[in-house]
Amino acid sequence: MTLSIVSLFPICARFTLVIWFLTALVSVSCNPGVFNVKYRYPRLQGSLSALKEHDDRRQLTILAGIDLPLGGTGRPDIPGLYYAKIGIGTPAKSYYVQVDTGSDIMWVNCIQCRQCPTRSSLGIELTLYNIDESNSGKLVSCDDDFCYQISGGPLSGCKANMSCPYLEIYGDGSSTAGYFVKDVVQYDSVAGDLKTKTANGSVIFGCGARQSGDLDSSNEEALDGILGFGKANSSMISQLASSGRVKKIFAHCLDGRNGGGIFAIGRVVQPKVNMTPLVPNQPHYNVNMTAVQVGQEFLNIPADLFQPGDRKGAIIDSGTTLAYLPEIIYEPLVKMITSQEPALKVHIVDKDYKCFQYSGRVDEGFPNVTFHFENSVFLRVYPHDYLFPYEGMWCIGWQNSAMQSRDRRNMTLLGDLVLSNKLVLYDLENQLIGWTEYNCSSSIKVKDEGTGTVHLVGSHFISSALHLDTSLLLISLLLLMTLFLL
Repeated sequence: MTLSIVSLFPICARFTLVIWFLTALVSVSCNPGVFNVKYRYPRLQGSLSALKEHDDRRQLTILAGIDLPLGGTGRPDIPGLYYAKIGIGTPAKSYYVQVDTGSDIMWVNCIQCRQCPTRSSLGIELTLYNIDESNSGKLVSCDDDFCYQISGGPLSGCKANMSCPYLEIYGDGSSTAGYFVKDVVQYDSVAGDLKTKTANGSVIFGCGARQSGDLDSSNEEALDGILGFGKANSSMISQLASSGRVKKIFAHCLDGRNGGGIFAIGRVVQPKVNMTPLVPNQPHYNVNMTAVQVGQEFLNIPADLFQPGDRKGAIIDSGTTLAYLPEIIYEPLVKMITSQEPALKVHIVDKDYKCFQYSGRVDEGFPNVTFHFENSVFLRVYPHDYLFPYEGMWCIGWQNSAMQSRDRRNMTLLGDLVLSNKLVLYDLENQLIGWTEYNCSSSIKVKDEGTGTVHLVGSHFISSALHLDTSLLLISLLLLMTLFLL
């Protein structure tokens, strides 16, 4: 699963070891496509410590070189998860899958599974995939080229007449195992400005036959599976690009005010985005950070702290709820923030959160925090982003990465706390990433590389398979597939 654009979630908070990877997209439709995505965890559940527990488990995954699912509303007091509704098979059946920007495999629970959940408190109807009920479904054998590629050669004990297996083990004890299949995946395609029609493509994905931990039937907020969208060659975006019909470029915009946002594949032409290089040879979306500014003052930070590596450097992660800074940054930053109001009485809440009472407007009483990156790109975080209300107080969303473990003491991890209300563009074609402040409940313009047409793509709501409480926040992230002409 991914690094992550929040809870991410019972499934996501785990340290992932991928033994066999999903590799090749067999074919896709020529039409741009859209996945409608909803927001899970619309209300705060439990204490603030639950957020830290999620992020802690996620950071174990980051250190291991695997990301966790995409999600989050940008509100540091609410863990979240985005999930999409897609169709699989012929005739197509509906499946709800977790949208994951870091993992490199798509899988759904299968009919053979005995530990898979069959009910969900999210108000959705879960479906177990049955290859025998699909006219287009096929098993992927051990002698298939894709099976060789993901395992780096022949799998021991896996013969030509056997199905190619997969296994993922997570640090919290959860795991998923099964075999690969090939079938048609159905989604909405872009038919014009804010218009869609049905399209489909044939893909290879995992068929989950055994689940454990938070993936099994004990998980109340269960989903049908995972839709991987990570950086590696085996991720969904890489597979689409390898088919020669889609640019390896995507963007997301998480609406921290209303919930929801946009997730689009394709070249965004409006708004304009300033880009900074991705650090090469890193498994995550690592960037070169050069300075940290609080108000008008720059922090005095050793230059080597920003050098990339397994235990340091800056990672952009839309799946992490908060933002984690090395102690050498965290301590002076928080001190400068709280010193703006000398009368503040800071309290520690849930062991890790520094909170205080304040009756004024936070944007007027506290400074902006600005991160600077290579190519003169900066990311500005406002007080209303890094401060959030909780039980009559304001709490600081910044966290000390040194408090997580010694391994993570130099890690800079920028999650939804700083990414919400910004359009974030991932250009893997040129190994660049960038962002700009934006109203994520509005629309963006994406160029069709084949026709040159510019399409208007916006956030919208979708109905649920079952009736949901209307007070829940439903959102829709668009995945626009801009394809080349054959």
